[in-house]
Amino acid sequence: MTVRFSLRLNNDLPPAALVTLAQTAEAVGFDQFWLSNDLFLRSALVILPLIAQATRRIQIGSGILNPYTVHPAELAMFAATMDEVSGNRFNLGLAAGAADFLKWVGIEQTAPLALLAETVDAIRRLQAGERVAIQGQALRWGGEAYLRAAAPRRTPIYIGALGPRMLALAGAIADGVLPLLFPPEHYFGVKPLIDQGVEKRAASLPPLDLAACIWVSLDADPDAARQALAAKIAYYGHALSPLIWARLGLTRQDFAPIEQAMMVARDEARAVALVDERMLRIGVVGGPQEVVERLQPLVAAGVTHLSFGPPLGPDPQAAVRLLGHVIEAFRSG
Repeated sequence: MTVRFSLRLNNDLPPAALVTLAQTAEAVGFDQFWLSNDLFLRSALVILPLIAQATRRIQIGSGILNPYTVHPAELAMFAATMDEVSGNRFNLGLAAGAADFLKWVGIEQTAPLALLAETVDAIRRLQAGERVAIQGQALRWGGEAYLRAAAPRRTPIYIGALGPRMLALAGAIADGVLPLLFPPEHYFGVKPLIDQGVEKRAASLPPLDLAACIWVSLDADPDAARQALAAKIAYYGHALSPLIWARLGLTRQDFAPIEQAMMVARDEARAVALVDERMLRIGVVGGPQEVVERLQPLVAAGVTHLSFGPPLGPDPQAAVRLLGHVIEAFRSG
């Protein structure tokens, strides 16, 4: 069984650093490189073309854009242009966005399932050269619109999903799905939900690429690795799915003091200090051997795509090189 590997980065590093990380990922054998577009950080729509021009083989993905802050017509334009720039190496990662973060800009997350399904349909029709008028449940525009610069291909669409209904939708309509497996063992709860959607999948769609998305923090110093992961949990933990909290034996209330420290008091040091051992099980901390051992059960269960995400480690470049040893271990085994 062939396993694919991808790397996911947040858009919180300088563009030059992200370009270098993508080049390193390509050099050590990664198949895909995904870059987030979280609000108020650096724009992935600017950085992804730079990565495309600085690499040759690795696929590049937006992880994740949403149709609330970027209109579906612009998503179709961006995906088609990225395929032109990259030589058809682009994957369009979409999700409904996190309701908590959308509130930062006064956007209410209404009808997320309908909007995402209608967005995927609109993008595919536009990229196929159709004249499209939309009067859907959540997405509407009058008249017939079309891409005046023809798309070079139908860009693969990956859906980022957390909840049961979104996971099922991804299984039904996406080319790939990016479920956040926090902890990695959450795969065994997520896979049946995705399979519910796969049963309704159109025959015209390719086999679904299920990327097992995890967080890792690798470093020779275990304490430094743990600190890096704790910082990521402090920022995102309150916005994760109830499915993930339950898997860890936690509730949103457990993250309330951390959210208060991080988002209200702006005291990151206190927020990080409040992250406990149960929360650290969200990801994998250690070196290549610890990562391989933790993920072996997933590969044995049939996972064919392992996706490593932030924080990677206190030194992301060193962490990517260490993950190269993980790739070697699975490919040689």
